[in-house]
Amino acid sequence: MASFNCPLPLPHHHPPPTPPQAKIPTRPETMANHWQLKLSWFNPHQSFHHLSKKYGDIMQLKFGSFPVVVVSSPEMAREILQTHGETFASRPATAAGKYTSYNYSDMTWAPYGDHWRLARRLYLNELFSPKRIDSYEYIRVEERRALMSRLYAHSGKDIVIREELTRFTLTNVSRMALGEKYFSESGTDRSSSRVKLEELKEMVDEWFLLGGVFNIGDWIPWLGFLDLQGYVKRMKALHKKFDRFHHDVIADHKAKREADKDNFVAKDMVDVVLQLADDPHLEVKLSSDGVKGLLQDPIAGGTDTSAMTVEWAISELLKQPQLLRKATEELDRVIGRDRWVEEDDIPNLPYIGAIAKETMRVHPASTLLAPHFSIEDCKVAGYDIPKGTTVLVNTWSIGRDPRYWEEPKRFLPERFLGKNIDVKGHHFELLPFGSGRRMCPAYRLGLKLIQSTLANLVHGFMWKLPENVKPKDVDMGEEYGLTTHRKIPIVVVVKPRLSAHLYV
Repeated sequence: MASFNCPLPLPHHHPPPTPPQAKIPTRPETMANHWQLKLSWFNPHQSFHHLSKKYGDIMQLKFGSFPVVVVSSPEMAREILQTHGETFASRPATAAGKYTSYNYSDMTWAPYGDHWRLARRLYLNELFSPKRIDSYEYIRVEERRALMSRLYAHSGKDIVIREELTRFTLTNVSRMALGEKYFSESGTDRSSSRVKLEELKEMVDEWFLLGGVFNIGDWIPWLGFLDLQGYVKRMKALHKKFDRFHHDVIADHKAKREADKDNFVAKDMVDVVLQLADDPHLEVKLSSDGVKGLLQDPIAGGTDTSAMTVEWAISELLKQPQLLRKATEELDRVIGRDRWVEEDDIPNLPYIGAIAKETMRVHPASTLLAPHFSIEDCKVAGYDIPKGTTVLVNTWSIGRDPRYWEEPKRFLPERFLGKNIDVKGHHFELLPFGSGRRMCPAYRLGLKLIQSTLANLVHGFMWKLPENVKPKDVDMGEEYGLTTHRKIPIVVVVKPRLSAHLYV
């Protein structure tokens, strides 16, 4: 394990009275803190939170050979993501980016530069623009109703809700980004897909887990060839699986384009990326791996976060049934019992919106935003941060800051009612999608999926825990990765509360 140098206390609010060229001070940490950090290493956001209580909102750690700065307050997050946004807009070169994202060819791990700009422009214009998102609403409606029908068929039985939510979001994103589902959902499915739904879900889960691991070789390069934790071996195996999947998708789209070449019109993101790859005037030449990298983020990144957030929300509502009753009362009053909730209804459901925001405060999808990386020397809060420093923004800690949140450990949706706090990167005390240049380009779609799915699940069903499980017994432990899931998927029992014909 990489050694750590723990920082001296740093200021919470104001730069200290130090000389202009002062470095962020460090000293060896105590043995007690060292082992505390190691024992909870699989949830590093919690370890960093405890350290920030002692050492301040901005602190420097030493991971092996490299400096790492952790920021844990809205003020410091604003400094990194907005004030000095361009300086910290790059990514560190990790094994995950190399082996699971086509040598940093996707937008998540791409360094700041021309390829990243192309990727962001593509996502914002071709997949996640407001107009494009609205045009795909029919897909979300169809898949949401299919989800409700599947839950209806299992009413009264124990259900692992994560499995259904992941299937729902994966199908949505596949249809929106790739034009259709490229996986088979059952043994009788005779589609041309070569990958099964369960396998693709496992691939997505593995991608997020490996994207968030602290790989020894990233921090102590001379040990990298040993692959002591076995992570690189797993990354290479995952790369092969995704490569087969992307090859099938691309081959299918090329065949369709060739069959209709005289009248071909790009219908989805794959078509657009393939056209860009053929453009001789494109400022960034796209290789075969570059094309696959650009296709990977929507499938991997667009699937997990929404499903995970809804699962956390359901978990919190089951722990506090009175909150579930309030949400149900609002839905009955605004929607009635003769129809499903539409996306246009969401602005009229403030309590549902408040539950979604409170879930993203307490359980941010990315507890540590994907790491930022300084491309030049920079001064933050009176301290010099050198070029080549990795910076982690601890959104989990920010969401528990008592200076901004009253009773921060309580799940209390009412705190958002009547408050103008959004999750679009403008309010740095709530950053589930990040902010600035590296903000998630799919945040609009993510919000629509989270809010409309949660609203319809609460509207359509009565929710209970299995027999002999009490609300206080629900385990809310976390499993860290690039996103942070429930450690133990929650098991639920649902019963319909609307007319039977709505579920067919």
